[in-house]
Amino acid sequence: MPRTIRVFDGRFGRLRLLDAGTDESLPPAAEPQIVVRHNTGEAAFVVEGARILLARDKMLFLNPGVGGESSPEAGALRSQLLVLQLAGDWLHARFPAVFDGSTHPFASAEEQITPRIRQLADTLAIESVNDQFLSPERLEFMLEELMLSIAEAYLGKRQASARVWRGSPLADSRIRRALALLRAKPNKETNMDELASQVGLSRSRFYDLFHLCTGRSPRAYLDLLCVESAIAKLSAGEGKIADVSAELGFSAQSNFTRFFQHQVGIPPSEYRRAAAKPPSEPQDPEQK
Repeated sequence: MPRTIRVFDGRFGRLRLLDAGTDESLPPAAEPQIVVRHNTGEAAFVVEGARILLARDKMLFLNPGVGGESSPEAGALRSQLLVLQLAGDWLHARFPAVFDGSTHPFASAEEQITPRIRQLADTLAIESVNDQFLSPERLEFMLEELMLSIAEAYLGKRQASARVWRGSPLADSRIRRALALLRAKPNKETNMDELASQVGLSRSRFYDLFHLCTGRSPRAYLDLLCVESAIAKLSAGEGKIADVSAELGFSAQSNFTRFFQHQVGIPPSEYRRAAAKPPSEPQDPEQK
């Protein structure tokens, strides 16, 4: 069985980061599961009789009651798996028309991963390892973003888009459009009045609808997107901290440092050093 590096429980269900070799298996669960590779390497799984090669360009969907057994052809490369076992009530609250108790909410066991989901999965894995800096709010935000991206990329492709969003807090297409614009280029200098105009709403109506749909103000949502983007860039060692600061729209690096420390708890330079360290000893799932 894969070695557990980290495990998190919450309203969303259970998130596990696993160190996987050739003997990995994914036991069936009562709730839907999503599996993504984090770093280099690949593995083969047999899911309902079909062999699926899980590399960084693929993700795996397991319907309730369906597991995945390692294939004897799997390579010996060691890598990490991010396994998300989703709570049914958490899913139903966000996408009631799709996750309505059906035993097969996912039509396909494998899909090509999108760049947005790839970024989210990698950031989730990094944040999982640096869990002393990970707040429950930020973890749930990234998982909500993950499910929103999955709904947009896959669920809407398999069935009428109108049905995917029926009854969802994000049923308003204008707010989904605003989220897509914020996500495309997180920047602290974003003018929210202009964003409201872009999606065809007055400023007051935009703020009211945005909070109703997401549970956050536009600025609070943008802050979380900026933190997520900063963590992805810092952990990947992409450029100087000053470059990350400028790309996210901060007028001075000192402003970015204060923002990051307020959101995460440590300066960006310390986070970069922490992200470069190998994972510590595995945790007992019952202790998290």
